[in-house]
Amino acid sequence: MAIWAIVPAAGVGFRMGSDTPKQYLPLNGTPVIVIALRKLASIAEIKTIVVALHPQDRWFSQLQPTLDERVVAVVGGDQRHLSVLNALLSISAAAQEQDWVLVHDAVRPCVLSSDIRKLLTELDHHAIGGMLGAPAENTLKQVDDQSVVHSTLDRSSVWNAFTPQMFRYGLLLAAIETAVKKNTMVTDEASAIELMGQRPQMIEGARTNIKITHAVDLALASKILELQEQK
Repeated sequence: MAIWAIVPAAGVGFRMGSDTPKQYLPLNGTPVIVIALRKLASIAEIKTIVVALHPQDRWFSQLQPTLDERVVAVVGGDQRHLSVLNALLSISAAAQEQDWVLVHDAVRPCVLSSDIRKLLTELDHHAIGGMLGAPAENTLKQVDDQSVVHSTLDRSSVWNAFTPQMFRYGLLLAAIETAVKKNTMVTDEASAIELMGQRPQMIEGARTNIKITHAVDLALASKILELQEQK
């Protein structure tokens, strides 16, 4: 079985308040997406890393000569799951149904290579797949559309979902195609898998695997990467 990786990177990142998409912003002197791609490229078993780009992307071509030779680009969609679908279809001629596909956020540069390796190892013989994550630490409140608290949720069974998320190629392709046909919004690959009645496995990873969404996240990611380099 082969191992493939997909990086959806077609977002424009309005919440960052920048004209440059957040995946291309500098982080300790290197674009965020380049750091994320290098983490994936550190896993020698990954056959190809497919990056799904916005149709008008003008940044990636400037970076590609500096990237691992396994990195290729395809045109993404206007939603995350559509970008993943385009990437899955781009490898359909070579990928087998039972191959593994790792999907990783372009804006999660702080993932540990050791956590990616842990995901591969612990899910090696799993029929479906799973994802990195961590148990929720904060008290969780359920609110209405006016932000009025209705109840406190039991956090003992709640986890934060990270990426990479890793699933069998055939199952992931079918799950996303089904979500598209049903016009169902899915915010991550596990959501699509769950809609198929399947139950992904959660693998605990480092809480420092943060997603860069707001400007403050860049500063936090900078410190995390510095600490990782020191260790």
